[in-house]
Amino acid sequence: MKIHTLLFDLDGTITDSGPGIMNSVRYALQKAGRKAADDEELRSFIGPPLHGQFQKFCGITEEEALEMVSLYREYYKDRGIFENSVYDGVIPMLERVRADGYKVLLATSKPERFAEIIAEHFGFAQYFDFIGGANMDGSRTDKREVIEYVLVSCGVDDRDGVLMIGDRRYDIEGARRAGVHSMGVLYGYGSREEIESAKPDFIAETPDEISRIVLDGEQS
Repeated sequence: MKIHTLLFDLDGTITDSGPGIMNSVRYALQKAGRKAADDEELRSFIGPPLHGQFQKFCGITEEEALEMVSLYREYYKDRGIFENSVYDGVIPMLERVRADGYKVLLATSKPERFAEIIAEHFGFAQYFDFIGGANMDGSRTDKREVIEYVLVSCGVDDRDGVLMIGDRRYDIEGARRAGVHSMGVLYGYGSREEIESAKPDFIAETPDEISRIVLDGEQS
């Protein structure tokens, strides 16, 4: 395996976005007069496409779920987006893989515009060759679709040299369906059980371990 391209998830992999996402979901539920969610239920919204999670949690139609996403964004676009922080060790890890010549891409189910704002605000946009995400209308949220979009946009044809890195099973399953390799990280929002059951090619416990696995693999 000769990896040349790294795809990174955003929420739970580059940034600890939980507070902003959970507060935005709480706001949407309250404004819509729907049942409140405890912290564990709110955490389930970090990672998967929002409209699908609202459908599942509230037992509502897709159209109603999209209305919930609109309420979510009322809070998120001005406040929730910045209730966020970059994980310790992520910037040094990105610096190492960039210095070693890897193509570094972002592939997130978050709307692309929000991902760009976050990357600029928190100072890590410079480490990415491309930032790819979902459309604002709720399309292209499936992780496989995002991966396909990013690879096509960047002209990456050799999929055997691509590694998707993320903290939820959606990242690993999306990578498998797109025909690329995967790495699950354990410092984000997916449990060890979730990550191991998805059967990624690699597992990293820390951002530092991501770069060590990638760079050691290059040597082997």
